[in-house]
Amino acid sequence: MKIIISGASGLVGSALVPDLTNNGHDVVRLVRAPRQPSRGEAIWDPANGDLDPSVLEGADVVINLNGRSIGQGRWNARVKDELRSSRIDATTTITAAIARCEKPPSLLINASAVGYYGDRGDEVLDEDSAPGTGFLADLSRDWEQAALAAQSNGTRVVLLRFGIIVADGGALEKMLLPFKLGLGGPMGSGRQFWPWVAMADVLGVIRFAMENPGLSGPVNVVSPQETRCSDFTRSLGSALRRPAVLPMPAFAARLALGEMGDALLLASQRARPRALEEAGYAFETPDLRHAIHDALS
Repeated sequence: MKIIISGASGLVGSALVPDLTNNGHDVVRLVRAPRQPSRGEAIWDPANGDLDPSVLEGADVVINLNGRSIGQGRWNARVKDELRSSRIDATTTITAAIARCEKPPSLLINASAVGYYGDRGDEVLDEDSAPGTGFLADLSRDWEQAALAAQSNGTRVVLLRFGIIVADGGALEKMLLPFKLGLGGPMGSGRQFWPWVAMADVLGVIRFAMENPGLSGPVNVVSPQETRCSDFTRSLGSALRRPAVLPMPAFAARLALGEMGDALLLASQRARPRALEEAGYAFETPDLRHAIHDALS
């Protein structure tokens, strides 16, 4: 297959490109000017809506992973603008280029997040659940709407609502230092649900979406193993052979991280992978302890 990837240097993209290449696919990475593109790269400028449709012409799959990391820095007005533009402007640039293709790509796989659901306590959430409220929920909803524009050109659209990705890097990397120092523990009450997914299943779900034309629309990319914050931190402490008993009070998370602390650490999303289970996807790493062990090793 001919596959176009944006955000190829990020957490998922850096694992996905070699995975697809090793499986015999022709991968083209979208990179920004002014750098000179190398073999397997094509130039685009998402901030200015610039992407030559010939890059996408006749492609089998476009995978859009573009977006500034949610967890970098407190969310002031400037950061929020960057988080939105890095996702929505990039996605709009891609769908606009698709609209200009004589032979548009067959499939657009677009990243999203379980943040779509907002803070929902113990409510069981599947792909038909309504969006929540708050900055992350609004951002995820608008991001998905931008991607769905490609449907008008006959392109199948799959929206991957990622949970916490357990991998070498990302959220897990940010947690390691306090746990290694013996200062790790649950956030707030510890009872909030933290949906997660192993990197092996992130890659597996993307391949599954490529190979199964019946899969479309939103897909919760989360393990079937329901996990509360306290379970997650206990498993991480166990893997590191460190205690995980020092809680971070909710007020301290809010004081340290502001709105981001509420949205990323204290919010609860009891998300279930209903669409994947109904489509017959078999999770490679459904157990959190195994996923953490694999990521750390």
